[in-house]
Amino acid sequence: MMQIQLYMDSEEFKLMGKEHALLIANHRSDIDWLVGWVLAQRSGCLGSALAVMKKSSKFLPVIGWSMWFSEYVFLERSWAKDENTLKSGLQRLNDFPRPFWLALFVEGTRFTKAKLLAAQEYAASTGLPIPRNVLIPRTKGFVSAVSNMRSFVPAIYDATVTVPKNQPSPTMLRILRGQPSVIHVHIKRRLMKELPETDDGVAQWCKDVFVAKDALLDKHLAEDTFGDQDFQDIGRPIKSLLVVISWSCLLVLGALKLFQWSSFLSSWKGIAFSAAGLATVTGLMQILIMFSQSERSTPAKVAPAKPKNGVPSESSRDKQH
Repeated sequence: MMQIQLYMDSEEFKLMGKEHALLIANHRSDIDWLVGWVLAQRSGCLGSALAVMKKSSKFLPVIGWSMWFSEYVFLERSWAKDENTLKSGLQRLNDFPRPFWLALFVEGTRFTKAKLLAAQEYAASTGLPIPRNVLIPRTKGFVSAVSNMRSFVPAIYDATVTVPKNQPSPTMLRILRGQPSVIHVHIKRRLMKELPETDDGVAQWCKDVFVAKDALLDKHLAEDTFGDQDFQDIGRPIKSLLVVISWSCLLVLGALKLFQWSSFLSSWKGIAFSAAGLATVTGLMQILIMFSQSERSTPAKVAPAKPKNGVPSESSRDKQH
């Protein structure tokens, strides 16, 4: 069970699920994508919740396949290869028939202590603010998203995700074991029209947002809450609960009827087939668990030396992830 505590202005909360939005967040845990899905489901827009993901994610058993079929945007983490892919994926959303969310993790990778150290070394060598709770954002994708979506997306949802002090970090394994996890989410709605007009200005805006996000996480670390915003009870809609229960009953009943009709488990062949199917499902879930672990994500590299002119280049900084 995963409990999400949402902190957001009450008037801004009423707009969730009723407008197109670009959602940017710190990539804190192994299951941030699931946090996004839960928030979208509670806001009534799960069917139109999309994300920019690394290409290998679409081969992930079951979940990755669903992302692929839902037309998520998949990138290879190489701007030379990804620029046109991202642009075409964003432009397809121009005539999207329903309010959608597009999630973009602008840090480019999941947060780990090793990656934080690499980001701190890089920041120190280039004169940037030294991060404490986030990584340095990779702004090219964000700048492209703003450039291509500015005309039809009215808002950016600036989400900050963290875990309370007394709670373990949420993982896929804990969820599969039925162990509870608590996650705090702070969302600030920002108007797209208020962003700078130039690419450099948008990139700096993104960096400033993450500096503010870092300070907000410092405050949460001290107070263990995002108390500066209203707490929103997102609950669980009765309709979605009834849908899950109904489908579960139908599937169980259908499986029982199938076994009764075919006498499937009355032969060694049927038993062997069932065992093979169970082993396959177990193997796929193991792959899913291993893939979701932060420690197995792309390791951070040593930060580059400070350029002679004192100005960090975007291409050299991208290599830290």
